[in-house]
Amino acid sequence: MRWAILAASLVIQTCLGAVYAWSAFVPALKKNHGLSGGQCGLVFGVTIAVFTISMIFAGRIQERRGPRPVAMMAGLLFGCGYLVGWLSGGSFFWLLIGFGILVGTGTGFGYVCPLATCVRWFPQHKGLITGVSVAGFGGGAILLSGIAGHLLARNTPVLEVFRLVGLSYGAAVLIGGAVLRFPSGPGSAPKPLIPVRELLKHPEFRVLFAGMFAGTFGGLLVVGNLGPMALAAGLPAAQAVLAIQVFAAGNAAGRIGWGWLYDRQGRAVIPISLLALMLAVVALGSSNSVIPFAASAAVAGFCFGACFVLYASQVASTFAPERLGSVYPFVFLAYGLSGLSGPAFGGWIQDLTGGFTAAIIVAAIILAAGAIAVWTAGKRAPAPTSAGRVVGAASESEQARKAEPAAGLVVLAERLSEREGPASAAGPNSPASLPVADGPGRRSTEVS
Repeated sequence: MRWAILAASLVIQTCLGAVYAWSAFVPALKKNHGLSGGQCGLVFGVTIAVFTISMIFAGRIQERRGPRPVAMMAGLLFGCGYLVGWLSGGSFFWLLIGFGILVGTGTGFGYVCPLATCVRWFPQHKGLITGVSVAGFGGGAILLSGIAGHLLARNTPVLEVFRLVGLSYGAAVLIGGAVLRFPSGPGSAPKPLIPVRELLKHPEFRVLFAGMFAGTFGGLLVVGNLGPMALAAGLPAAQAVLAIQVFAAGNAAGRIGWGWLYDRQGRAVIPISLLALMLAVVALGSSNSVIPFAASAAVAGFCFGACFVLYASQVASTFAPERLGSVYPFVFLAYGLSGLSGPAFGGWIQDLTGGFTAAIIVAAIILAAGAIAVWTAGKRAPAPTSAGRVVGAASESEQARKAEPAAGLVVLAERLSEREGPASAAGPNSPASLPVADGPGRRSTEVS
């Protein structure tokens, strides 16, 4: 059953990754329907913003209702958004509603479900499975860009392409969503939700949010300006397109590669990924010929892909896999923030200076700061033993509190259980049965 769920997750993520193929439709919308570049950019920006915000609500609903209804709703919203685009007649307002609101919400609802489901079915391979799952999202843009390019080259109207995508992709997500479900059995009961106010105070949450922002700021600065960066480096237009393609391929491969590394090295690979991305971005900015530029773009894409697997995996290790769907969307808000700032900052610097040097320097500083913050926090965290207990803990209750990589989770659960009353204190969600995060590659043990 779990392999069917993994396959369904790949289908869902590949379809939802089509959101990144928006630029393939922009030339036709500008030429045939009179949209401006700013209007097309706003549609995409709203889509990403709604995507990240809707994940919060989807994750919380999923914890209560399970992944199936949420993922199936994602298919309906995603498909209907493209169909609204088909019926829009090229109107900016209706494209904003169809893509910005409906497709954005559908993407947010669908993105979190495969992640939260797969880590429960493959608890000992959180990193690799998360990477495989989100690799489909990274590769989805390549697939739809190719399909759309072929159809548009055959003079298929862009609105008709929206209809075809809406019907086929919406149905695929709907069917894939019907397959998803959480595993049953001992230890599969849902964990109590961590109150938002307490989560925002959690030290590990803050560090992961900062790391996610640093990585996606640098990555999205490149994503939003890679074409102009290639042209500014003196590369012809065809080579600029090649750089974009190898970046996307590296992004998809990086999601799997970094997930594999996380299962073997754990949290330590997060600062390494940020430093590697910093070096790749700097190399990209200093390249002025085809091969070095394309190689730097591929490495930058590979390291950018780490952002979409390492932080989800660490959330599952820190807060337990059962809370991934409710906690990770808040970390993912950093991606929305960097999406609003990174690409625009790079373009603004180019407008002011005629180049990207200053933007790359700022991105490198942010990436270095993020790496230092994550590394420093990791040095302060107590190291769990193979039994899931922290070396040097004085008592079993103290061990349970310190075994969390960032500490404090048991305290939060205790407060929740106290609010729920004595009847729930001895249940599967009580502090006595909370899993102790024991690092990647090992099954969580319980505090008895």
